Amino acid sequence: MSKQLEKIKALVAKREQARLGGGEKAIEKQHARGKYTARERIDMLLDEGSFEEFDMFKLHRCTNFGMEKKQFLGDGVVAGSGTIDGRLVYIFAQDFTVNGGSLSETMAEKICKVMDMGMKMGAPVIGINDSGGARIQEGINALAGYAEIFERNILASGVIPQISGIFGPCAGGAVYSPALTDFTLMMENTSYMFLTGPKVVKTVTGEDVDQEHLGGASVHATKSGVTHFTASTEEEALEMIKTLLSYIPSNNMEETPRKPCDDPIDRMEDSLNEILPDDPNKAYDMYKVISAITDNGEFFEVQPKFAKNIIVGFARFNGQSVGIVANQPSCYAGVLDVNASRKGARFVRFCDAFNIPIVSLVDVPGFLPGTGQEYNAVILHGAQLLYAYGEATVPKVTITLRKSYGGSHIVMGCKQLRTDLNYAWPNAEIAVMGASGAVAVLCAKEAKMKKEAGEDVKAFLAEKEEEYSELFANPYQAAKYGYIDDVIEPRNTRFRICRALAQLATKRDNLPAKKHGNIPM
Repeated sequence: MSKQLEKIKALVAKREQARLGGGEKAIEKQHARGKYTARERIDMLLDEGSFEEFDMFKLHRCTNFGMEKKQFLGDGVVAGSGTIDGRLVYIFAQDFTVNGGSLSETMAEKICKVMDMGMKMGAPVIGINDSGGARIQEGINALAGYAEIFERNILASGVIPQISGIFGPCAGGAVYSPALTDFTLMMENTSYMFLTGPKVVKTVTGEDVDQEHLGGASVHATKSGVTHFTASTEEEALEMIKTLLSYIPSNNMEETPRKPCDDPIDRMEDSLNEILPDDPNKAYDMYKVISAITDNGEFFEVQPKFAKNIIVGFARFNGQSVGIVANQPSCYAGVLDVNASRKGARFVRFCDAFNIPIVSLVDVPGFLPGTGQEYNAVILHGAQLLYAYGEATVPKVTITLRKSYGGSHIVMGCKQLRTDLNYAWPNAEIAVMGASGAVAVLCAKEAKMKKEAGEDVKAFLAEKEEEYSELFANPYQAAKYGYIDDVIEPRNTRFRICRALAQLATKRDNLPAKKHGNIPM
């Protein structure tokens, strides 16, 4: 055998060795936990045969605590490029079979390389996290590696989409990279995220809590809002990432993706003419409105389990991807609160960063009152949503379905926040507050005088409420001033949105020259 063939044979053997990660026994343990390996995850996510790997033969440089005897080709992360539905992406997947997926200086270098490539090529970066955290044996070098990754997350923000999949442990400083990315997906029952683990919590606060209740997928999906999606199987999780990517452009210079549409833009939806209850205090399901107007009724929701009083997610109108922000009357009457405000604000800012038009469906009676909200800075969080809408330069279309009161009217994409087209259904009520509340303020003195005079106060207040309702329980007062561009028949909503988006396709809007704004936090 020639020397060249011998070297080729050695190369093939090295590749096979690298593909085994921490070895067959470690792979068996990973499978026994109900988890796939890093390479298996990449193969399932990317188009078949498209993966191009970088740094397969990279090794760590640590000699502390016997680490020189624990060398594995690739050093615990699989990184490279590939395609999803033919579109270029960059990807890294931490390999738990190698030193528990712990992050070393060299692993960080591999991750930073794909992030740098993603920025140069204008392609999304997907990170699959399954790691025990920083490699303790490397000390400051591991911490420096994390910081290098975080800096790239920050610089890439708003330039290329960044998606994090948490497919195992993610603790300590490791949690900051997913937190800096645009979307995070967690696996139910097998993944967790927290800054300090249960043992530290017990030592410092005396609180007994396990990993699942401290930072499991259910906690971050419902309570903290840290994760945007959860999945029960890894196959489901990877399909969700594919679906998410289908709605967003590869970088901030591209227009939103378009797909062929066989759903007529002028499709009438007669059910919308009767969807609002006669009693304005009764709830209805906003999901029914969304499914009635989007292409083929499809809607990909973001953070579906968090702050359910507001709905955000992606849909298409005539094949064009848009972001939908909608109040949900069937949850807390659709009021805005701390969590709903920050959920909506972050989604609006993502859409604006990546040229995705925003369609807002408004039915909001106000902000949730109470000390709990005030003490948790509902003012600042409400201002975040206000800021996000006002800053956004993408096409913005707002439909007011029913209630739009007070400050919540303003922060939900009103005309003065540079929303391009504002429509309203005939039932829309656009006012400072509801009739009963307004009359209680406006007629307090008169009602007191009538009560003292022994007159029928209830009849008086009812008459004044009716008078207020006649003035404001319709959209025409706002339309009179041009704050509403048109009052539309509910069944025509899809057609009017499709036509509005077509009209706004060439929109150009600018912000004043500045380094960046100081968004309320």
